[in-house]
Amino acid sequence: MSSQKFTCEKVITGIVVLADRMIDDGFVAINQGLVVAVGSAEEGVPEANEVIDYRGSYIFPGAIDAQVHSRSQKDNEDFIWSTKAAAAGGVTTIVDMPYDAGRLICNEALFNLKRAEAEAQVRVDFALYGTVHPEEGKQHLAAMAQAGAIGFKFSSFGTDAQRFPRIAPHMLHECFSEIASLGLIAGVHNENDESVKFLIEKLKQENITDYRAHNLSRPRYTENIASAEVYELGAETGCRAHIVHCSNGRGIQLCKSYRDQGYDVTVETCLHYLTLSEEEDVARLVGKAKINPPVRQKAEREALWQHLEQGNITVLSTDHVSWSLDRKQSANMFENASGASGLELLVTLALTGAEQRNVAFHHLAKVLSYNAARLFKLDNCKGALECGKDADLIIIKRDPYIYSAAVSGNNFSGWSPYDGREIYYRVERTMLRGEWIYADNMVTAEPGNGQFVSPQTRRQEPGTC
Repeated sequence: MSSQKFTCEKVITGIVVLADRMIDDGFVAINQGLVVAVGSAEEGVPEANEVIDYRGSYIFPGAIDAQVHSRSQKDNEDFIWSTKAAAAGGVTTIVDMPYDAGRLICNEALFNLKRAEAEAQVRVDFALYGTVHPEEGKQHLAAMAQAGAIGFKFSSFGTDAQRFPRIAPHMLHECFSEIASLGLIAGVHNENDESVKFLIEKLKQENITDYRAHNLSRPRYTENIASAEVYELGAETGCRAHIVHCSNGRGIQLCKSYRDQGYDVTVETCLHYLTLSEEEDVARLVGKAKINPPVRQKAEREALWQHLEQGNITVLSTDHVSWSLDRKQSANMFENASGASGLELLVTLALTGAEQRNVAFHHLAKVLSYNAARLFKLDNCKGALECGKDADLIIIKRDPYIYSAAVSGNNFSGWSPYDGREIYYRVERTMLRGEWIYADNMVTAEPGNGQFVSPQTRRQEPGTC
């Protein structure tokens, strides 16, 4: 993408990271909140009212976190805090899950209510999943799609009958058929209900309740047979079937096998699966590292990195949830809440892991931004440093430090499973739609700054593209 003869509002120079390559001496030109040119300084930098020099630092597209739970613990985090952590971490769009405490987002009225409440709180842009109630099935799907849902989330495992219910295969088939006609994705929490519940009871009877109990009660096969069920339902109905958190290499291979057969299926992994391991971290952190599906062994972590580099992983998310510490401190693994925070570190911790394994950074731009926008049909405005897209970007420099959630001040809960870990990179600045929302270690975006985005969102084409 070469520069053109025009004057724009801002030009930012630095190492530009695209989904397929990096431009070492690059620039991004911005006008009226949109990208109007991206290229190499050797080709000539457009004239601008303001030239911002970040040579030596990286310019990434703003990240899209495909899996955030801002309201899983009632009266806890909410969008004011989740999007503060997002802005500090270079996440310019969050996709929030429909499993709010006390309110399952399963019809148009509840969807619109959540949208309105979120719009008053968000500091970054946001999109919303919808879901279904097991007693109602598909009847509200079309109305939620019309209201702007980016897709629909289901669970093959019943965590809570009201907040996080299991949707049986026959109902998934019915819903997938409807979603296929709407052109959206069906994302599924992938664990086999019967097997996991049987194993939990078996381990309790054997008095095995320490950190090992989590992996023992949710072994790899319980995750992968659920994933296979989802992909087969997608193949049968023509629905875009998406696994929302794969923890192991075999699960990624399963997705690839369906793609190789010509089916439009996708797979997501999470920051914790690329960073933590059972031996090194769950054994030490116990409940703080309890996540469903479980954090696996080191070998699975490294297999996921290999798949990411090979292009077999569609998106990388956090599955962020900010539980209070009292919900994560039991020595009995079964008594702890599942999930962990991660929004503030999604980009920089992923970069740290990539450097440790010599994985090129453009692979991360692909799974954190480019692919996510296409998955949710937000690529009309999000996901890439491309002409006509929102000027969402991150300035990142290599500057190692030891992380502390409490010290950062950007999280509702003052703890993290990543506390004490060395992070090689820092976010210097975050830009949303052409305006800085994080700079000088401070989130400057106020609640209400963010916008709702959906497949219907359109931007006016900048005249200079």
